[in-house]
Amino acid sequence: MTNLISRIFKPRGWVNKILVFLALVTILVFNASGELQTVREFLDSESLSINLGEQQISAYHIINGLLTFAILIWLSALLVEFAEKQIGRFPNVRTANKELFIKIAQITIYILAALLGLDLIGLDLTTLTVFSGAVGIGLGFGLQKIAANFISGLILLMEKSIEVEDLVELSDGTSGFIRKTGARYTLIETFDNKEILIPNEDFITNRVTNWTFSNNRARVEINIGVAYSSDLKLVQKILLTAAKHHPRCVHEPEPKVYLRNFGDSSVDFVLHFWVDDVQNGRWQPQSEVMMEIWDRFAEQGISIPFPQRDLHIKSGQLRATQPEADDETTGNKSQEL
Repeated sequence: MTNLISRIFKPRGWVNKILVFLALVTILVFNASGELQTVREFLDSESLSINLGEQQISAYHIINGLLTFAILIWLSALLVEFAEKQIGRFPNVRTANKELFIKIAQITIYILAALLGLDLIGLDLTTLTVFSGAVGIGLGFGLQKIAANFISGLILLMEKSIEVEDLVELSDGTSGFIRKTGARYTLIETFDNKEILIPNEDFITNRVTNWTFSNNRARVEINIGVAYSSDLKLVQKILLTAAKHHPRCVHEPEPKVYLRNFGDSSVDFVLHFWVDDVQNGRWQPQSEVMMEIWDRFAEQGISIPFPQRDLHIKSGQLRATQPEADDETTGNKSQEL
């Protein structure tokens, strides 16, 4: 809400600011000096008035109130802009804390402006009780999601669970960098440069993976199978060497290779190694390590098997037989028809 008000009433450039200010002040000066007395008397007539409780509100009161609130909101927008710049210059303050201070300053300034405006136009707050029941029900149903997102945004800023430039992944698979945290939404920039506005409530009610919450380190996993005729000790050595030679692989924790399974056609290994800059991606180091493994396997004559099946057709008889033996190099399976 504060962002919307600021966007509407925040003038762009000092010339526009001066022109808007002079126009609003001129109207109030003419009104106070009596130049608009005839117009005021017409707008203040009983024919253009309504009664709310014990107080009579005319068209003049409404227009006067709108102008007063316009000036106050305009001045509040200037004050908010000034506060944002000053808070942004705070040294040794985390970005999340700055965002929290800015939101608190915005809410405080606009609430004070609203109370001051009601006082300047002389509106008795007790007259608003006529609409309090209907307005309360309307706000309860109509602004329920907005209020939930606003409160969720404040919670996220206070607990610092996500911050600007964090790498996050949502439960629906959306992943990217946090570029902005607002009162209603959080802006995520995906890896293909899409900007997605995520309601703040989703970060509170759903599961969120923050890859950079406490550190930037992440694990890369590579699954690979080799033929049964391979030297398993040599395979393990090649996998470890390929990972350690990569410039983004960290030495603590060191890379690990595990023998995971004796499969139908291969002996299955898994390689784990760590990078300390996950914000730069995991696919590139994974791809480069796999390319080096491929080259080293080719040098040592180690093959990566894949399932195959041979069909033998005999004339005059169709018969399916189970394979008697599997080729240990390629995992070939024979079947006769």
